[in-house]
Amino acid sequence: MTVDRIFLDANILFSVAYGSSGLNRLWELTRKKRCMLFASHFVVEEANRNLSHPEQTKRLEDYLSEVRIVPEVDLTLPCLIELPEKDRPVLLAAISVQANYLLTGDVTHFGKYFGQTVNGVKICRPRDYLARALRKRK
Repeated sequence: MTVDRIFLDANILFSVAYGSSGLNRLWELTRKKRCMLFASHFVVEEANRNLSHPEQTKRLEDYLSEVRIVPEVDLTLPCLIELPEKDRPVLLAAISVQANYLLTGDVTHFGKYFGQTVNGVKICRPRDYLARALRKRK
């Protein structure tokens, strides 16, 4: 069975830190060796900036223990789609770790690319990935 390589955007990390129970399924799939989760220092820092309570910070730390934190990428690399400067490092990091999926809830900047594959990375919402993963399991 192929193990999916999933890069998580900051909004996914802070959502799980806020207690979004639906996202727990990603970590369940990781424990079952069906996927590997990745994030960069950049997205972790952004997620932390959006947390307002110590228990959220602790919850994020606990979840991050199962996420591979990857180095920052060379921001001079060309971005293959039109994104705001602050979102380019997210896609470039996903490409650099050869992720199969970039999971994001950022409809404003990534929404027009949902369902598209850019340099081997399919951009989608967590619910779309999870629906596919559950269908694949059956």
